[in-house]
Order: sequence, then structure tokens, then C-alpha cells
Amino acid sequence: MSTYDSIEPDMKNWTWVLERRCPDCGFDAASVDVHRTGEMIRSISQQWQVVLGAPKLAARPQPSVWSPLEYACHVRDVFVLFDRRLELMLSEDDPHFQNWDQDQTAVESDYGSQVPNAISDALAVAGVRLADRFDGVAGEQWARRGYRSDGAEFTVDSFARYFLHDPVHHLWDVS
Repeated sequence: MSTYDSIEPDMKNWTWVLERRCPDCGFDAASVDVHRTGEMIRSISQQWQVVLGAPKLAARPQPSVWSPLEYACHVRDVFVLFDRRLELMLSEDDPHFQNWDQDQTAVESDYGSQVPNAISDALAVAGVRLADRFDGVAGEQWARRGYRSDGAEFTVDSFARYFLHDPVHHLWDVS
């Protein structure tokens, strides 16, 4: 039995975080100044560097809960995915994003056996790249649209707000 067999796949539609404060981590998308998204990503990335410097990174708090290392791998992959999607939103009209199965990615990439220093470096690089791309968004670009595979529609503005919840929430998960 794989260690991933004990993880229940996350089937939630997290777009509700655009409408109300997260009761767990306290993230409030409505209060985000999207013009500071790059700055916020850099801060979040630094907080993840602290997490990745802690001992026992690969230890799960419970068999059904990811370890801090696994969450960090996920956040790295979210940074990369959202950078690609933002690039599409800025360069194409109304792009449609392919589905991403985060649980399948965790299994295929064997998150739990990754090397913490390598994940730390990769997360930092991906964070800077995404922060820089958001720093370049200006004016009417915030209204450009993109569509998730389930039909959810985002503007660059709502996409930034939606995205920011993920790494913030996972910092709460590992705290």
C-alpha cells in the first residue's frame, strides 16, 4: 500500500474563497490588493523557506495528512502551474486550462521522498518567476480572462486572489 492510499483526494471547488473569508486560515480574497501580488508571493515564498528549514519535514502529522515536505512540493507545483496559466491569460484571448490533478501529481512525483534542499530551491525560483510575472501585469490586463476545465471563469484579478489562498492556506496547514 502506497503512503498516498491514505490521502483522500481533494474534490472541493475552492473558488468559494473569492466570495468569503476562509474559516481555517483566515485568508480574505476581498481584502487583497492585487497590485501587490508579486510582493505577497515573495513573502509567502520566504515563509515556505522557513518551513523547509525545519526538522522532520517528511513526517506526516497523521497518515491522512500531507507532511510539510509534501505541502511544499505542492506549493512549488502550484507556483509553476499558475505561472503558465497567467502567461496564457496575458498572451492569448480567453484561454482554457487543462485539468490538473494535484493528487495524481503528488503520487507521480513521489512528494514524500523529495530532497528538501532541492524543493526549497525550486520553490524559491518558481515563486520569483510567478511574482515577476504578476509584477508585469498592468491596467486592462487585470481584466483579461481565462477558464478552468470545469468552466470556472477567472479574470487576472480574481485569478491572483484565488491563487494566493493556496500557499497561504498550506502555510496554515503546516503550522
